[in-house]
Amino acid sequence: MDSTIICAMISLLGTLGGSLGGILVSSKLTAYRLEQLEKKVAEHNNFAQRMPVIEERVDQIEHRINKMEEKG
Repeated sequence: MDSTIICAMISLLGTLGGSLGGILVSSKLTAYRLEQLEKKVAEHNNFAQRMPVIEERVDQIEHRINKMEEKG
């Protein structure tokens, strides 16, 4: 075989290996970032579920304070 063909084959293998490696690393990074975003969304959803309960408690406390002020 001609040395030019051998050099081209080695270059092709190197290019393919580098491209596939980059794609795999990029895919892993994307999956990791999506997982982190999903965790943040889950935390936010938990907060959004608890907020109406807190608002109701604040309303109850305000009502009790108003009653106490009226008596005093």
